[in-house]
Amino acid sequence: MNHFVYLDNAATTSVRPEVVDAMLPFFTENFGNPSSVYDFAAKNKKAVNDSRQIIADAMHADIRDVYFTAGGSEADNWALIATAEAYESKGKHIITSKIEHHAILHTCDYLKTRGFEITYIDVDENGTLRLDRLREAIRPDTILISVMFANNEIGTVQPVKEIGAIAKEHGILFHTDAVQAFGQIPIDVDEMNIDMLSASAHKLHGPKGIGFLYIRKGLKLRSFIHGGAQERKRRAGTENVPGIVGFGTAVSIAVSEMEERVRSESEVRDYLIEKIEKAIPYCRLNGHRTKRLPNNVNFSFQFVEGESLLIMLDMEGICASSGSACTSGSLDPSHVLLAIGLPHEIAHGSLRMTLSGETTKEDVDFVVEKLTGIVEKLRSMSPLYEDFIKKNSH
Repeated sequence: MNHFVYLDNAATTSVRPEVVDAMLPFFTENFGNPSSVYDFAAKNKKAVNDSRQIIADAMHADIRDVYFTAGGSEADNWALIATAEAYESKGKHIITSKIEHHAILHTCDYLKTRGFEITYIDVDENGTLRLDRLREAIRPDTILISVMFANNEIGTVQPVKEIGAIAKEHGILFHTDAVQAFGQIPIDVDEMNIDMLSASAHKLHGPKGIGFLYIRKGLKLRSFIHGGAQERKRRAGTENVPGIVGFGTAVSIAVSEMEERVRSESEVRDYLIEKIEKAIPYCRLNGHRTKRLPNNVNFSFQFVEGESLLIMLDMEGICASSGSACTSGSLDPSHVLLAIGLPHEIAHGSLRMTLSGETTKEDVDFVVEKLTGIVEKLRSMSPLYEDFIKKNSH
C-alpha cells in the first residue's frame, strides 16, 4: 500500500508526540497516587490540577467545575442520570434532539424505564435544531434540555447560544455533548448559558479513556461512581494521572493552534466538497454547508451501498466511515440521516470523511480520484442505476 490517508478523525485521532512525552513520566517515575498525603504524590496532584485549569480556561469556566471521567459516554450518562435523580421532584420531562449520539439516546431510553418522559426535537434538512419546536416542547415539568454542540456524523454546529438562552429563560438546565466540538471550535460556557458540558480527549489528539464533565457551580448533582472522595467527592476512583496530563497537554496545543487549524481545515474541507460535487453526479452533501465543523465532510451517493464503499476505499489505503464509530457494526441506516429527511436507500450510501490538521490537498486529490472510480464501479453493478440512467436519457 503506497498511499495511506486517514479520514476518520471524528472516530478517533492520533495522539500527538508532545502529548505522549508529557504523559510518559507519570507512568514510571511520577507514579504516586495524587490523593496520598506525602510529598512524592504532591507532584501528581499538581499535574492533575494544572490540566484541570487548562481545560477550564479553554471554555472560560471555573476550575472547580471540571470533573474528570473515563470519557464522553460516561460524562453524558452522568449529566442525564444525575440530573434526573436530583430534580425529579420538580419534574420528569427531558428534551433532547433526534440526532444525538447514542450515549445520550440510550441513556434517555434507560430513563424512560425509570418513569421519565423524553421529547425528541426535530432538526431541519441541514441537521439544525428547530428552535420553534424546542420552545413548543417546554412544559412546567421540564427539568433538562440536552442538545449536542456539533453533530458527530454530519458536522452541523447547533445554535448553542440560542438554546442556552431559551433554557435559562425557562429556568431549565442545559447540557451539551461537546465531544466533537471541544478544542475544535471556540466555546464559552457563560456566554452560551451552558450548565453541563461533556468532552473527551481522544477526539483532539489526546489519549483514549479520559474525558470530563463540566458542572456549573450550584447544581446539586450527586456522584455517578461511588467509592472514594476523588474529584471533590463527586466521582470516585483513583485519578488517571497520565490520561489527565495528556488531556491537558492536548487541549493546550488545540487552543494555541485553533485559529490557524480552523482556517486550514476549513479550506481543505471545502476543497474536498467542491471536488466531489464536480467529479461525482447524484451525490448530496449532508449537514449545513457553512455552519459545520471545520474537519467534517459527509456525502450520500445514490445507487451505492456505504459498506461496499468503505471496504473498497480501505483497499486503496483510505480510512473513512459511514456513520459514528459506535454504530459502524450496524446495518441500519444512520438515525441522523433519517432525521434530516433522507430516504433509507440514500442514507445507506453515506460516507463520512473527517480531516485533521495533517490532511493535505494532495491527499484530497488522491481520495477523490479513487472515490470517483469506486462509485462508478459500484453503480455499474446496480440495476437500479441502469434503469435510472435509461429513464433520464430520454
